[in-house]
Amino acid sequence: MSLSTGVLRVLGIGVLLSFAAPAAPAPLKAGLGKVLTTKDGGEIFGFDINQTGDDGVLASGQDGKKGKVVISVETFDQNTGKIVTSFATKGKRVSYSADGIFAGDVGLITQYIVPKGSIYARREYELMNPVTANAFTGAWTPPVKDVDVKMASHDQTASTSALYAIELKKQDAPILIVSDVAANTFSKVIHLDPNTFALGTGPQLGQYTAANQAYIGYSPDGGAVGGKAPVNALIDLSSGSVTSFDGYNNGFYHAGSVNGATADPNTGVAVTDTELNAQVEFYDLNEKSGITFAQLPCTGDTDQIYSGSGIAVDPVNKLFLVTETYNACNNGKDSALVVFDEAGNVVESITGFKFFLSEPAPAINPSKRMGWAFGGPNGWSQLQQFFY
Repeated sequence: MSLSTGVLRVLGIGVLLSFAAPAAPAPLKAGLGKVLTTKDGGEIFGFDINQTGDDGVLASGQDGKKGKVVISVETFDQNTGKIVTSFATKGKRVSYSADGIFAGDVGLITQYIVPKGSIYARREYELMNPVTANAFTGAWTPPVKDVDVKMASHDQTASTSALYAIELKKQDAPILIVSDVAANTFSKVIHLDPNTFALGTGPQLGQYTAANQAYIGYSPDGGAVGGKAPVNALIDLSSGSVTSFDGYNNGFYHAGSVNGATADPNTGVAVTDTELNAQVEFYDLNEKSGITFAQLPCTGDTDQIYSGSGIAVDPVNKLFLVTETYNACNNGKDSALVVFDEAGNVVESITGFKFFLSEPAPAINPSKRMGWAFGGPNGWSQLQQFFY
């Protein structure tokens, strides 16, 4: 019997004890919170937070005095913004980037190692299982040699994740690696059509877990002015088969590049934002059709400079969070995070950010209605906390 009913029955005696139900905690007000600065002052090269916990991870690097490279991998408390630990700080020809956190609070970190006599780095992949171990605990070994992981799906409830990578010694040929990252196992390597999914088409990755599909939004002509419609592609993670359908191509100059894209892993609602028209587009991946499109607040369909960038999905509260580098409602004096529901309605706009060009999607914790975005008031070495 729940205590929230306000009544507790004492079994065997038949006495009812009445008490006042505890008040629910007041929701946090939407807006900005703490600012995190890397411990070593270096620029942040990737970060993520545990969507069901309190921890986060980032990679940091900078050129120090006398040509010395200062590097680290740092864990932090996502509630306070305090750095918990800094490690992997040694290595003359080594640097890192954080690829993301996966199911079970498992972090994946790319290690770049430049051999003596070379200017080209080889990639090795380290695991933090879990991130709260505050150290590398093992390796993730891709089933294909010489790959560079560019994007990873962000459904931390899924044991199997899709990672978009390129084969460095095969003209950057694109592939999808289907992996249980924590277990360092692989169920599929999908070789994608390089004419369709190469980096030049600006692919953006999501995962429709319920249908066992990866989702990629891309621009078939690279986002040309007056060009072709963006394309929504679904890749079956078991068979590798690809199905696709055209997206909205609105505006005087048409849609242009797909700046950001993601999908609700449970419902199959996908969202993109596009470069030339400052619009956000909503699609039903089950029906392979459009739901609606929306202008970002205070914009028109030729306001390229005010277009959105990275998009995060909150599958718990059924929301999408779109980063807007230049806030149109403030003449670009700050940046905004615009929150939409799955029907394309604006829920709220959170302002006061200082984003950078090609702002990546924020990392969010749906249970806390809280997240972290790249870039604080003092630049590349900071993350900005927010509540929505």
